[in-house]
Amino acid sequence: MTNSDDQAYAGTAEGQGPVRVDEELARHLENKREELFEEFEIRDEFPPEVLEEAERVAADPEGDIDDELEERRDLRELTTWTTDPADAQDFDDAISVEKTDDGYRLWVHIADVTHYVTPETAMWEEALERGNTVYLPGYTIHMLPPILAETVCSLVPNEDRLAHSVEMHIDGETLSHESIDIYKSVIHSDARQTYNDCETRLDDLEAPLHEENNLAYELAEKLHEQRKEDGSLVLNPKRDRAHTIIEECMLKANKAVTHTLQWDMGVEAMFRVHPQPTPQEWDEALQEIQDLDGVSIPASSWDDPRKAVNATLEEAPGRQLDKIQWAVMKVMPRAKYMSDPFGGHHALNFEIYGHFTSPIRRLSDLVNHWIVHTNGVPEGIADLCDHASDKQQDAETCERIYKDFLEEVGLDAHAINDRGLEVVEDPEEADHTV
Repeated sequence: MTNSDDQAYAGTAEGQGPVRVDEELARHLENKREELFEEFEIRDEFPPEVLEEAERVAADPEGDIDDELEERRDLRELTTWTTDPADAQDFDDAISVEKTDDGYRLWVHIADVTHYVTPETAMWEEALERGNTVYLPGYTIHMLPPILAETVCSLVPNEDRLAHSVEMHIDGETLSHESIDIYKSVIHSDARQTYNDCETRLDDLEAPLHEENNLAYELAEKLHEQRKEDGSLVLNPKRDRAHTIIEECMLKANKAVTHTLQWDMGVEAMFRVHPQPTPQEWDEALQEIQDLDGVSIPASSWDDPRKAVNATLEEAPGRQLDKIQWAVMKVMPRAKYMSDPFGGHHALNFEIYGHFTSPIRRLSDLVNHWIVHTNGVPEGIADLCDHASDKQQDAETCERIYKDFLEEVGLDAHAINDRGLEVVEDPEEADHTV
């Protein structure tokens, strides 16, 4: 899974066991989930015909790959790896990177879900209805049947996989795309990294993928600094190197694909549009930030509120970071999917933007894969955008309510996200009981 404008990552607590609850508390959690699923019309079970179809198309993945090799670019010799949270169940994307004479060559390989899930299939219709995967602490409701989401489409290590690759030649000075090539491929992931693994390997000269991770970070840090200079809002200035790599690589790939959809293909698609607050709303947010104890907005940055927030977060006392972030979030309109990209993405300060790197878990990415590959736009694309926006909001609200409920019954949602959840029969063995 990967970062974009609205994607959050959990920290990790590797090496610890799962959070243990007794059976009675587990029933309370299940009842709460069922209540929320009914309220937000979240489909927890797949219809039998969808599961049967998934089993059928996934029956011989090795044979599929052999059949596809003649039509695809064979990138299996290219060093490739994934980086995800410790508890990740599906691996949408992997990266490869090389230094060139005039810059960098970056590949972002994305699971080729549309090889299996195409319009006029039951799986496609079910994905359209669901809109996205819903991640609750300790419980996942997939957009795609698990055999696809967690196995056949997931870019697991040491297995050949069908992918949709975005290959970008990036100028070393301007960091602009010198060329963009989007194509179907076969890849072989050499490693499944957690964020902690990545941090360790960046520092350990003898670690696997040490050089590759450092090259990826060298590029990502440049991209990150350029985004800030250009006015992209960065609400988390303390993000570690591993998250920086993934966020910047995914943003670069999403921008490349969006450019191709809009300027090269000239088609409607599921673009990501983020309206800006009114000048008055921005003024109110900045004044609230300026009034915080120990916080001062640099005079030179007041002209652009996003740069003002970035500069303030860099210098503000740690105790005030949450309050600064909240002052901004209160005035920010919700980002939404639209078939027309104009209006741009205010927080990222991108003229046009869209999602492509997470087709296992987001409808927008799945549809955009289909459009890029076929140059065919699904019927009713504007209605699909509205539906996907609504389902995303439902998922986020459901997750927030469920986390609040976990807190009420004495459970730590972050710990469950990091370590998982285990039900034990003997209450004496549980970390938490009713």
